[in-house]
Amino acid sequence: MILPVLTVHATSLQGANGYLIGTAIGIYGLMQIIFQLPFGLMSDKIGYKPVIIVGLLLFALGSEIAATSNNIWGLIIGRALQGSGAISSSLIALLLASVQTQHHIKAMASVGISFGITFAISMVFGPIITDMFGLHGLFHSITILAVLAMILTHIVIMPISLHAIKNHENLFIMFNNIKRILIHSRLKKLYISIFFIHAILMLNFIALPKAIINLGYPLSIHWKIYSIIMMISAIAVLACIVYFKAKDHIEKILISCINILFISELIMLINTYSVKSFLFGMQLFFIAFSLIETILPTIINKESPNTYKGATISIYSIAQFLGVGCGGFVGGVLLEIQGVWLVLFFALIVSLLCIVTINTQH
Repeated sequence: MILPVLTVHATSLQGANGYLIGTAIGIYGLMQIIFQLPFGLMSDKIGYKPVIIVGLLLFALGSEIAATSNNIWGLIIGRALQGSGAISSSLIALLLASVQTQHHIKAMASVGISFGITFAISMVFGPIITDMFGLHGLFHSITILAVLAMILTHIVIMPISLHAIKNHENLFIMFNNIKRILIHSRLKKLYISIFFIHAILMLNFIALPKAIINLGYPLSIHWKIYSIIMMISAIAVLACIVYFKAKDHIEKILISCINILFISELIMLINTYSVKSFLFGMQLFFIAFSLIETILPTIINKESPNTYKGATISIYSIAQFLGVGCGGFVGGVLLEIQGVWLVLFFALIVSLLCIVTINTQH
């Protein structure tokens, strides 16, 4: 809910300027990168539930600091504290530990679908809440959601997942053993792939708003386009789950989805003035991206050591955030240099690099 409104409404805070507002947006991702691995290691060591609750508590405290501050530095500190609650990898590891292996794809698909629905709802309600209650009211509402998530975690989640294997090594040895995970040939290939895929995602999110405006659709209705595309993507993912049940060739499907990603970028690049073709390319991209997001964590979980599930998925999450950061930075520079065409062309090149990476032999 924050992202659609922060750049506009943060200008009312004391000391705000473009650079500091950008810092308030970007520091969240930076803190996620820094704290993903420590949280992942701790979840392997002491269990998922306490780590998730601590992460949500940090997120809630950061939200309240941002909500009660009238200064841009208070917002930056609040966003940094929000980002330090880096529990996404612990949540994914808990999810995959709590269901049988044959249901991992369904579990991750459920996450992907819920994310798509949340994205669409957030695009609508973020601006509405901010218009009614201001930026402070928006952050207060986010605090309430974080507290509700803590209550839900306490009530629903078992103290330690029955299927999880705890790591009894000391933290020093665990940190040393991270090297094994980083240089693991198959895992390394998947980490690089997810970095590329999220860089492409950010490049698209930088190019798509301007491209859609150029096609004749004002910014005020873009949320409708994204909502329809996300809904169709969710239906496509559900349909593919049936296929996965019959054909358990997950890695081949992953390679196919990455190839489709390349095709979607090519379609958008050569059809920037054709509404139907460009929107078809967009739809193709989000279907392929949603499927990749569903498949990759299950493959990584399968390849990771039993006592390092949280740490392995943490590295996966770090690669995601690095891809988002690099894609956002490079996309912004390219947009200034040459506009939408250059951003989409670079996304095409990155998607080609992703194909090369995923097809590289061990």
